[in-house]
Amino acid sequence: MSPLRLRVDGATFRDPQNREVTLRGINVAGDAKFPAQPDIPSYISDKFFDGDNVSFVDRPFPVQDAHVHFSRLKRWGYNTIRYVFTWEAIEHAGPGKYDEEWIEHTISLLRLAKSYDFYVFMDPHQDVWSRFTGGSGAPMWTIYAMGLNPEGFAATEAALVHNTYPNPEEYPKMIWATNYTRMACQLIFTLFFAGKVFAPKAIIDGVNIQDYLQNHFLGACEYLARRIHEAGDLENEVVIGWESLNEPNRGLVGYEDISVIPGSQRLQKGTSPTAWQAILLGSGRPCEIDTWDFGNLGPYRSGRALVDPKGEAAWLPADYDDSKYGWHRSPEWKLGECLWAQHGVWDPSNDVLLRKDYFLYHPKTGEKLDYEVFTNTYWLDYYRKHSKMVKRWQPDAIMFCQPPVLEIPPSIKGTEDDDPNIVYAPHFYDGITLIMKKWNRFWNVDVFGVLRGRYLTPAFAIKIGETNIRNCLRDQLAAMRKEGLDYMGNHPCIFTEIGIPYDMDDRYAYKTGDYSSQIAAMDANHFALEGSKVNGFALWVYVPGNNHKWGDNWNGEDLSIFSVDDRLLPSNSPVAGDNTSKSSVDLASPTFSRSQSTDASTVLPANVKATLSKPSLKSEPSAVTNGEQPRAPGYRAAEAVVRPSPVFTVGDVRGYSFDLRNCIFQVAVSSTAPTKQDAPTVMFLPEFHFPRNDTQVEVSGGKWSITLEETHGTELQYLSWWHGEGEQTITVKGAKMRQGLFLGRDDEDDGYLNQCQQSSCSIM
Repeated sequence: MSPLRLRVDGATFRDPQNREVTLRGINVAGDAKFPAQPDIPSYISDKFFDGDNVSFVDRPFPVQDAHVHFSRLKRWGYNTIRYVFTWEAIEHAGPGKYDEEWIEHTISLLRLAKSYDFYVFMDPHQDVWSRFTGGSGAPMWTIYAMGLNPEGFAATEAALVHNTYPNPEEYPKMIWATNYTRMACQLIFTLFFAGKVFAPKAIIDGVNIQDYLQNHFLGACEYLARRIHEAGDLENEVVIGWESLNEPNRGLVGYEDISVIPGSQRLQKGTSPTAWQAILLGSGRPCEIDTWDFGNLGPYRSGRALVDPKGEAAWLPADYDDSKYGWHRSPEWKLGECLWAQHGVWDPSNDVLLRKDYFLYHPKTGEKLDYEVFTNTYWLDYYRKHSKMVKRWQPDAIMFCQPPVLEIPPSIKGTEDDDPNIVYAPHFYDGITLIMKKWNRFWNVDVFGVLRGRYLTPAFAIKIGETNIRNCLRDQLAAMRKEGLDYMGNHPCIFTEIGIPYDMDDRYAYKTGDYSSQIAAMDANHFALEGSKVNGFALWVYVPGNNHKWGDNWNGEDLSIFSVDDRLLPSNSPVAGDNTSKSSVDLASPTFSRSQSTDASTVLPANVKATLSKPSLKSEPSAVTNGEQPRAPGYRAAEAVVRPSPVFTVGDVRGYSFDLRNCIFQVAVSSTAPTKQDAPTVMFLPEFHFPRNDTQVEVSGGKWSITLEETHGTELQYLSWWHGEGEQTITVKGAKMRQGLFLGRDDEDDGYLNQCQQSSCSIM
């Protein structure tokens, strides 16, 4: 048997030559969350509730367009793809009805990804369960299986769904995530992970709803895994493994008192009901609810609002025809009534809460439950099934294990679950930037430290000044990586989601072409990834259809590194005599202070006084209308996204960093043996920052070579380094950024340069 293309070796990845592999990945693609036929992004209501008759063929993109997207991502330095797909894509037509055409489409795209030498791991994606509860993932029939009526969610606020929002353009930013703490998702995730414990009457087709849902979800994923296996040329060659369920949630398991907001609920935005109020609303009762907003100092209570469903319920009516999908519901499970009322949590005759701590204790054992117990029992039981399912068809699959977001990982170190092929796959977003849609260079918060109780008061977790903020992001990622090692054992750590919003500052960049804030935030996130010494990442996200009006076309999010309304990087390096990389940034900002591997905690006056730059590119039409600054496309922060990285390292990577402002790339390596001639240490060196005629290399020893390699017509620049054993260092200096020269449009968009010349594009 030939050696695996990628294998796990303790806390590192290795190639067949035993070199450490650094995974530089991207999520492909965000629009895989919603159907292609009909095309129903989250702001479209037409045909939304016809959930059975959809197709996800052509997600993430049509086969005929794949070369454009794969070439682009490869040229930007990505070697790994987190392949986003949903349960709905496979089994939307009904239980056990799999979409063969989508399966074939997926296999075709995976074969093309193989030809580009990508590493791919499959991501069964969900956000707040389903499109019909405001996110993505499960098919519509699962909502009906749980006795819920998706058309009743809007009136009851059981879920805030962009598709059914009265004015989609006014859908509050990031409010979709609050659906985790609204009635529908609290019920659904409780049933999915712990239905047998808390809803024993919920029997469908002779099994509890927990087993019914898990068996169908795992069955759909297994069908895809089997088809990938039967393709014969994909597993281990391009599909290196599978991630577990994206961003699992406990539902109500472990809630101490459902009549109050738990202290652990950090995200409150818009109406913020307690679980008890959400239950009442779901049954059509009006409630006065606290409202919350997010300001410069974080979340704050903004008032109260009356939510009146006017008798409409989130439950299916008692006379609903339950025969459509062919299942048989137990007569003990009555439609038209709240499932929690049927289990004695409350009395609907007088709306009295009877068991406020119903979800705090296991009803049979009396065990007190919390999130840590949930992770180590209910979630871990599910994960074992998921892993077993994958390995039936791909025994050597790498399992990207994703526990609940920002919670303590499962305690599996040294147990039977401590599989040597596991990868710890947490997620991290800078919440202040994500919620506010603004790069705050003055202050931020060590959220992870607060969650782990490392401060006497949250006020001590505030970090002042941009240097401290960057270091804080790095330290949070490093702490999460260490927590994985402590609880799960000696395994690699990959952040399979991390990213920034691009529609910052009220979409200022879209009006001016100035992406200073986005570059600042993206560079800070990459600085954190590089400094935390994780084994790689998968940036969220690439969306082929992203545009300035609707962003990622999903819930108002706008995190795609690509947009049809922005410029792409030039396809070739600067011409002779032109030794300056293109930039559209404010280089006076401390954002572009040198990336350091040591602690640089000094706060300078410049950190507080920095201001946004003027745009570096402007379009000059014949007249300016209403005094507004004319719009000019920018690089969409590609200056910070496209950056050098180790690819294959002989020995171990001790650390690496990229100083964006000064264009300096440094790598430290520890090797137990000299490199072989045919297997050197290799680094990706983007020509955008490191033009061939203006790049200097300094090494502690050995020899190096910069070469261009072609893949499907795309030239990629790499640096190969042959070095000796022991501690080795390399420093690569490229073209230091300054505002200036127009390098032209990416050759993926022929004619762009001519169009700019015709419209009098000029550089300020």
